[in-house]
Amino acid sequence: MSNPAEKPEVVALPAGPQVTVPVNSRRVAAQRVREARDRLTSTSGTRPAFDAELLRQYAQTRMSASYVVMLLVVATGVLFGLWMKPIVAGAWTVGILCVHLAIIRSCSRFLAEPTSVAVTRKWRTRFVLLDLLYGLCWTAILIHPAGRDLASNTLMMFLMLLVIAVSSMLAASLPIAALAATVPVTVGIALDLVLNGAFDNYVLALLALAAEGYFALLAHRLHSTTLATLEARAEKDALIGELEQAKAISDEARHRAESANVAKSRFLAQMSHELRTPLNAILGFSEVMKSEIFGAHTVPVYKEYSADIHNSGVHLLNLINEILDLSRIEAGRYELNEEAVALVHVVADCHHLLKLRASSRGITIHEVFEHGMPRIWGDERAIRQVVLNLLSNAIKFTPQGGEIWLKVGWTASGGQYLSVKDTGSGIAEDEIPVVLASFGQGSNSIKSAEQGAGLGLPIAKSLIDMHGGTFTLKSKLRIGTEVIVTLPPERVMSALAPMTEEAPPMQPPEPVEPAMGADRKRVRRKSIMSAGTGL
Repeated sequence: MSNPAEKPEVVALPAGPQVTVPVNSRRVAAQRVREARDRLTSTSGTRPAFDAELLRQYAQTRMSASYVVMLLVVATGVLFGLWMKPIVAGAWTVGILCVHLAIIRSCSRFLAEPTSVAVTRKWRTRFVLLDLLYGLCWTAILIHPAGRDLASNTLMMFLMLLVIAVSSMLAASLPIAALAATVPVTVGIALDLVLNGAFDNYVLALLALAAEGYFALLAHRLHSTTLATLEARAEKDALIGELEQAKAISDEARHRAESANVAKSRFLAQMSHELRTPLNAILGFSEVMKSEIFGAHTVPVYKEYSADIHNSGVHLLNLINEILDLSRIEAGRYELNEEAVALVHVVADCHHLLKLRASSRGITIHEVFEHGMPRIWGDERAIRQVVLNLLSNAIKFTPQGGEIWLKVGWTASGGQYLSVKDTGSGIAEDEIPVVLASFGQGSNSIKSAEQGAGLGLPIAKSLIDMHGGTFTLKSKLRIGTEVIVTLPPERVMSALAPMTEEAPPMQPPEPVEPAMGADRKRVRRKSIMSAGTGL
């Protein structure tokens, strides 16, 4: 028996990194595909929309210069009536005017019709044929007097150059039509001059061919310039369309964000009421059970459980208050209740509140305050919350036996600053933007046993920003963290000098009355308390 074939080994290739195509590359690739598709469907190698626009410009140019061309034809017919029979010159004039009127009528009909690819191709062919007929008519009249003498040849060359220049300028938007109108004239005159065999005629023939090349190049340059203008306008319109679309998307996203913000504010307002109502009851009853107001517990462990319930309720209440404060700040509805505040007193009070917690962990807090500092104009509750948040974080992330420095003093610009520096584990440099964001926590806070919601620093920074101050966080791993809060000089209330002028009297002076009887004066000076008592 033959041995069964061995099962081939399947080796899993490592997945390569996903290549993210930039938006600009995708846009350029899509534009190239679109341009290639447009060139395949176009007869001139450009976009179909550009073909229609160029043809429209050609028709408008021919119609606007119709009277100039008619004047040139009539003047040429009158001039050539001197060399040939007037009947022949008149017949040529009538014939070329008919061709010109046919071109003008075709241009008018084209401008009146809706634009499409089939219509553009049809009218493009018709215009080329009409211009070819127009050029043949000019050839028939210009080669007639050639070869007579130098004066007639010079006049013929002048008229030829004039016809070529005018036709090239009028048909610059349609280069094929320009060539159809000028090449027959140039070739016919050049052949007629060469067949005469004179040296001067050879020079004039070369001059005619050179003029044709020059005006053909000039028409091509004008066509390229017009096409570049159309492309720039198309790109501008596309950019405007993209901007309008982006603006519409942005407005829709903004409306959705505003609606979501309103819904969030309503939800938080409703939930705060729904949560605070039972939470107040939990805090009250747990406080009663923890304090054993109505008697001692039968089991001592219940007292510890009551204390845990109370502490958890306080933590939950603080969390709810922080979320509500952050939502008000983000919605722009947090209003500052500004008054004169002594920054040193606020920091000292916060230190007194958290001193017991720091002492229980063996943390030493040093105070470095400058005395005699004037008050600042701000919201005392907001500043107190900033100090409590910063000092609580310093105590939370400082190990046992560590140190914390509280500094209050003057800034170089005349403002006041607050600094909270600890000897904790510190924050990595790349994690500083994370901890300053809402609900952001660093790696050390995640590993810590005392985890928070990540709202202390964002709230403190937002409150300082509302006061017009600055919030700076400096930290290094295994060295410590320092937060510096500065308040601008505009919020420092300097002491005012006493007024030198006398203050106005507290009561208005008594009016001066004319002399009256002693009895009446006595009645007016009688005390109100004794009025009606006969005293």
